[in-house]
Amino acid sequence: IKQVPDPNTTISKLDPNTKHLVRSGVSLVLDPADEITISAAIKIRDAVGKSELVALSMGPATAQEALRRALAMGVDRAILVTDPALAGSDALSTARVLAAAIKKEGADLVFCSTESTDGYTGMVPGGIAELLGVPQLTFAREVKIEGTKAVVKRVVPTGYKVVESSLPAVVTISSGSYEAIYPTMKGIMGAKKKPFNQLALKDLGIDSSQV
Repeated sequence: IKQVPDPNTTISKLDPNTKHLVRSGVSLVLDPADEITISAAIKIRDAVGKSELVALSMGPATAQEALRRALAMGVDRAILVTDPALAGSDALSTARVLAAAIKKEGADLVFCSTESTDGYTGMVPGGIAELLGVPQLTFAREVKIEGTKAVVKRVVPTGYKVVESSLPAVVTISSGSYEAIYPTMKGIMGAKKKPFNQLALKDLGIDSSQV
């Protein structure tokens, strides 16, 4: 997941000197697209049973707030990868770091939004899949797990196609495909007690020259 400038109140801007996204003085939120993706992941977790849903983000310390919202929505635990060397990372560096964290976790299924509402590159999910050496199922409007494979309805201009792959896999959720889950007061209070882990590059065995 990603913390982004609130798209409802802020126009994303780059600092002309550093070329970094301007985060100071703007409202930062969990990417609205990620709220849909988290909702899809919660639905699959509950349908499969006996599984754990982990929210993963790479960003500055402030990204904890976005992860806390994910926990309040119903995610089981959260991981934040944060390191000064990651400032200004491009899509490839981001994919490299996230893939390393996912590999460390041994995830069976990785949910990503199709693209973020600040960068709009749409390249990170494909990069994660490539670096992990696993299939990628894109633009999914519905996801099901059948034994050891994932089956999705993939949005196409004329409707949808049914596509499947073995697990592990990366799935990108099409915007508007699922109804967003909004945190309840009980969920917000419970989020404070859920496991939250913070990692640096050294924890993932990545040298700063690679990002």
